Amino acid sequence: MKLILALSGSPVDGSSTDYLIRVLAESIAQRLATEGLEAKHRFIRLADLQFIPCQACGRAPEPGLFCLFDDDLTDIYTDLARCDCLVVGSPVYFDSVSAQTKAFIDRCNCFRPPDWDNQLENHDFVKLLTRKRPGAMVLVGGERGWFEGARRVIAGLFRWIEVTNEGALVYRSPDFRAKGTAASDEDVKRELQQLAVRLADKVREQS
Repeated sequence: MKLILALSGSPVDGSSTDYLIRVLAESIAQRLATEGLEAKHRFIRLADLQFIPCQACGRAPEPGLFCLFDDDLTDIYTDLARCDCLVVGSPVYFDSVSAQTKAFIDRCNCFRPPDWDNQLENHDFVKLLTRKRPGAMVLVGGERGWFEGARRVIAGLFRWIEVTNEGALVYRSPDFRAKGTAASDEDVKRELQQLAVRLADKVREQS
């Protein structure tokens, strides 16, 4: 069973970020199913989770665990490690990702704890995740928004957790006061479906 994990960092329930991430994950799973591969998707709103900020512990937990702290991210870590495709979405705030998205990304630091058994002069880390998986991001902002800062942050996460970056879907909302406008934008929906096809193909290639 293939798992498509979709993480939305929007603090607004029913936002364009939520819509695009959810539909993207559903479309990937549906395309895989039409090709004979069993697939399911899991959609998660980071704003609905309760978790503490990263404490920069600097050491790995007991074997079999990803983090020293047990909160709502414990279950997410498991799916993040075993998923076959990851899609991450965030609105663009102050030229970067949302607070919810950044807090989650910081907590993913634990997937590469310091290599205390060797030397740290070159900042060596232990890769707890080694299997490559395809992924993509969705960025939502205003018509005059600058998206590169947010793209770099999520791209950094992808490198850290062994996700190959297959691209970014950028949606420029015509009205920042209205939520969910992407649901009525046919252009972005066509672009989304094209991205879904590309990601499904990558998942199938790795099967």
